[in-house]
Amino acid sequence: MKIKEYKDEKTGESIFCAKHSSGLEIRVAPKQDYDSSYALFAVKYGSIDTYLGKEDGSYEKIPEGTAHFLEHKLFESEELDAFELFAKTGAQANAYTSFDLTAYLFKGSDKIETSLGYLLDFVQSPYFTAETVRKEQGIIGQEIRMYQDLPEWAVHLNLLKCLYRENPVRIDIAGTQDSIAQIDDKLLYSIYDTYYNPSNMILSFAGNVDPQAIFDQVSKAIKRKKKPVPARVFKPEPKGVLSDYIEQKLPVGQKTFLLGFKEELKKPEITIQEEMASSVMLEALFGKSTPFFKKLIDEGLAEMDFGGFMFNGFGYSVACIGGTADDPKKVAALVKEEIKKAKKNGLDKAAVDRAIKKMYGMSIGVYDSVASAANQQLYLYFNGYKPFAELETIRKLTYKQVNDRLSALIEKSSALSVIVPESQE
Repeated sequence: MKIKEYKDEKTGESIFCAKHSSGLEIRVAPKQDYDSSYALFAVKYGSIDTYLGKEDGSYEKIPEGTAHFLEHKLFESEELDAFELFAKTGAQANAYTSFDLTAYLFKGSDKIETSLGYLLDFVQSPYFTAETVRKEQGIIGQEIRMYQDLPEWAVHLNLLKCLYRENPVRIDIAGTQDSIAQIDDKLLYSIYDTYYNPSNMILSFAGNVDPQAIFDQVSKAIKRKKKPVPARVFKPEPKGVLSDYIEQKLPVGQKTFLLGFKEELKKPEITIQEEMASSVMLEALFGKSTPFFKKLIDEGLAEMDFGGFMFNGFGYSVACIGGTADDPKKVAALVKEEIKKAKKNGLDKAAVDRAIKKMYGMSIGVYDSVASAANQQLYLYFNGYKPFAELETIRKLTYKQVNDRLSALIEKSSALSVIVPESQE
């Protein structure tokens, strides 16, 4: 197994990478003088993967929420669950399912080799039965109901339901009560055997360790051989939106809103350059140092949490602007006017320069945390990029590249999601 060191000369950070014979990508970020270590064992399989690829090249529709369900079940074995093992080393274990991937992780300061062994073992040792699946359906059903009451999640998911007609990004990551009721142990094994292959996975590690020791341990622990993994299903999304407004009442103190502009994609994903240029564009338009932000605050139209961010992945890309406001519709109208003005006159050059510097500083800061550094390598690898691609991209980012991303903000492809206090009309 050939190990290659990627070194960013300007920050002094290094990432060691190797490709195991099984196809597993291994990336290690050595962090001297750090007490804790962080490891991620992740698979490029998330909630948007609602089709199961077959050996004959066909695809079978599967229930929404299956990826998240599988994440929950993988911690269990016939004798005990993985959390009990990590308790012996004092490590904190967890997992998460996003729209695009599933990751299993631990953070610890002692007995790192033992904890890494536990992580590698349980992710590669599925154990599902009809009885345990039925039990989990009740547990996840409660989780679905709990998340439906979280305003920050509801405002986001409701927006996606307005913007997208076809893409499964419009479905809750955990699925629905009806969809998870269709999951059984045989389906979970089929999905695991198909997608949980080392060639579709990464082991990302950050901490005060000898990279060679990590590579040696991981190399010996991999059980499965390399095999082809079915391609993701990409269906171009129709132009326009399903609805341009959605409102939901929840027990909150103030109205929360999220205005989203769906990009009309001609390919499955935007590039890292387009993503960063869009983030800089949103900061230059609506960041806390802009006249627009000052106007909203001075006139009491929005709170300090107002701002913009990019939400993108396989088959979806949305520029989001939101926060807390008494009159979300008025703020949304002002945002749209500001975008029209920028399209006519161009972005403010000084604002773009400031936004680039801010993003660069934040990107460097990622490597100050073992968790952020490990997650960053996961993101880069699954999106087809080498270590430090994000730093190289932002260093080369130009005003024109940022200004050109205004064209992705199409008013006819926008929607407003609002969460209203239950006591208000």
